[in-house]
Amino acid sequence: MPTPSGDSDHAIAAFFEAFSRRDCEPTCLALFGAPERPAERHADQDVIYVSGGNTANALAVWRLHGIDRALRDAWGGGAVLGGVSAGANCWFECCVTDSFGPQLAPLSDGLGILPGSFCPHYDGEKLRRPTYTRLVAEGFPAGYAADDGAAVHFVGADLRQVVASREGARAYRVEPDAETPLEARLLTGIGSGA
Repeated sequence: MPTPSGDSDHAIAAFFEAFSRRDCEPTCLALFGAPERPAERHADQDVIYVSGGNTANALAVWRLHGIDRALRDAWGGGAVLGGVSAGANCWFECCVTDSFGPQLAPLSDGLGILPGSFCPHYDGEKLRRPTYTRLVAEGFPAGYAADDGAAVHFVGADLRQVVASREGARAYRVEPDAETPLEARLLTGIGSGA
């Protein structure tokens, strides 16, 4: 789902390039110029991957088309949900985002499939870590942060593991009074863009 990127042709082409060589049948649900009944297209998907981009815009468009409910139903039916940046933010109750302009800001109306908050790009953008830790210290829900190249893997609402596509990437549990590093299992045999 390339909604956060505004259904960017580049994002769609990169997705098909990455997944067409895998043992799967990739499809794309573009919502700008929306197809008829877009929410119904989620019912038969095993994996739903959301691109990076603007978290707030994606959530608004999804709610307009009923995609938010379709994503919850897909998750409840056993589909694997994932994504990068905005595509990771969206699953949580809250997140840190640059959706509203160049300054990082809290967003408190995510899909809520996962409890708490999330912050991507923890080591990739210099203001992410101090902004997120400050927000959590001031009462923003505790949650998880991930370095670029790291991912948090949940089963249901329980953190199962942290995986990384590069050496040194990790995730963190961030609470009002502590930031706890979570060791990552390095995935081998994948490109640095994973």
